[in-house]
Order: sequence, then structure tokens, then C-alpha cells
Amino acid sequence: MSKLLQYIYTFYCAVLLISIFLILFPFVFVCLQFEQTKPLAHRLNFLWGRLFFPLAGMPVNIQYEEKPNINQAYVFVGNHFSYLDVALIQYLLRNYFAFVGKSSVKKIPLLGYMFRKLHIQVERTEKDSRVKALHRSIRALKNKRSIMIFPEGGIYATTFPTMHQPWQDGAFIMAIENKVPIIPISILDCYKALPATLLQGPRRLHVVFHKAIDTNNLTKEDIEPLKKQVFDTIQTTLNLSQF
Repeated sequence: MSKLLQYIYTFYCAVLLISIFLILFPFVFVCLQFEQTKPLAHRLNFLWGRLFFPLAGMPVNIQYEEKPNINQAYVFVGNHFSYLDVALIQYLLRNYFAFVGKSSVKKIPLLGYMFRKLHIQVERTEKDSRVKALHRSIRALKNKRSIMIFPEGGIYATTFPTMHQPWQDGAFIMAIENKVPIIPISILDCYKALPATLLQGPRRLHVVFHKAIDTNNLTKEDIEPLKKQVFDTIQTTLNLSQF
């Protein structure tokens, strides 16, 4: 696709994404006012993703090695190569979850409000922000709410599809402490669709949900082996991807 067509396609997708969000936001806003109705706000965000990707010409092929139980809490862990990953998570996860992400999102009008009310922010310039985010995540898990996190800590990989290391410990600490299963997610080709800030054109996206990893018998001494197990599970799939 020529550069001009990429600009046109990116503009179309941006308008589409914002338009769907603005249509749904009044209903999301009402749901966010009460703790009991916040799961409904999550469902509306799920609808946002389900509308956007097909209309943008990016159908999503999902492979399940094990399908998550929507009534169970998990720690979902995925690779992070593209800004498109964040939107895709809204499409993928039916479980009521909190996304642990950087606080810069809060500066975006309306979207930032929704993120503050529904998800967990990490302020990288504050020393104790990660600790606070970890504690909030642990509380969410205790309340049977899932957590979604990118343990790379951001888009730092430079040689795709090899993930950035070292991974942060937070996802594994909270899973072990709460005896909650970890589900690794391999996001195979978002970085090809959006390698930077310009979409390359319509394409099918592929995602693999791996088998849940039990943490019931694990302790904090098992954090490093657990990180390696999850890393290897995702990285092996990325390496074998032909998409």
C-alpha cells in the first residue's frame, strides 16, 4: 500500500475508533458512576472492540489452547509490540478485567476518564506508583476480577518478534499471592499492522490464548521460573508464526 493510502486508511480507522467510542461513551459514563454497574461499562468497551476491528478491515483470528472461564479471575499476560495491542485487548477479553497501563492515557479527553475509573494506572515518574498499582491489582483479583498486563512494561522491543527483557515481576507476584492462574497470550502480528503510528493497511490479525498455568503450589521463590515459563510459551509461538 502506498504512503498516501496508508495515511487515508489510518485517518479512516482513527475516525471510526473515535466515532464508536463517542456513541458508546454516554452509556459508559453512566455505568462508571456505580461500582455495581462497572462490569456493564466493560461490556460496552468489549462491544467497542467488536465493532471497530471488523469495520476497520482487520478481522481477528483467535486460537484457544484453553478457553478462559468468563466467571473466573486470571492474570492475562501478553507481548506488547504495537499500540494496536491495547485496543485489541478490548476485543479479546470477555472476562471482567482491569488493564494495568501507563498513566499518560489519563490525559486523553473522555478516554482518560474511562481509563481512570475502570483500569489501573502506573505513573512511571513516581517511585511508589508501581507498588500502588500492584496493591490495587491484588485487591482486584481478591474481588474475582481479572488483570491484563504487558510485563515488558511498554513497547521496548527492537528486534521483532523477540520480546524485550527483563520482564517486570508484578504480574507473577500478584498471581502467586492470590493463587490465580496465568494465561499467556501471543499477539502475533499487530506490529505488522501498526509498526509505529501509521497503519499499513487492512489485514487479518492472529492471537493465541495458551493453556492456563496453575500457581496454587507456587511461592515467591518461583517467580523467576514462572516468568521464564510464560516468556518461553509466548516467544516460541511468536517465533513459529508465519502470518
